[in-house]
Amino acid sequence: MPDMFLPPESDPRTYDNPVGEKATYQEYLRNYRLTLELKCQDLTPEQLATRSVPPSTMSLLGLVRHLAAVEHHWFQRVLRGSGEPWLWPSAPGSRDVDFDDAVGTAECVEQSFAAWRREVARAEEWVRDLPEAELGATAAMPRGGEVSVRDVLVHMIEEYARHCGHADLLRECIDGRTGQ
Repeated sequence: MPDMFLPPESDPRTYDNPVGEKATYQEYLRNYRLTLELKCQDLTPEQLATRSVPPSTMSLLGLVRHLAAVEHHWFQRVLRGSGEPWLWPSAPGSRDVDFDDAVGTAECVEQSFAAWRREVARAEEWVRDLPEAELGATAAMPRGGEVSVRDVLVHMIEEYARHCGHADLLRECIDGRTGQ
């Protein structure tokens, strides 16, 4: 089909109708992570760092950096309680360092994707080892309160869904590719 982002037989995403709550969360997250990666495929560092519309600093590379930081925050800092520092420490007065520091260099692209892939792998390993019966377990939030594992997984699906929508529009602006 000419309007498809890639031929269906080349699509790495799965639609297996998983059995169980945890398996469902895992498949949705895996597919959204793959969607983000697909939206970034075959672009130059400059294209990946192309900003949307002023004053926004959003770019595909910024989304990769942002989602690496989100994965790290929720799975390492919150659910594991690792005490690790933020992935991309902010400069005073800057709230969007994930996006602000996404520059069109090969080095930035390599570092950003390496961080994202590392954090995804760490999160996938943690969830894989989690018994399904523990989805209701809670973890302390850094600023007080608690959150359940289930809530974090649903939040991550929502986070990726929203940002994959942004990625669709960003990619279409770069080279006209749409779909999937």
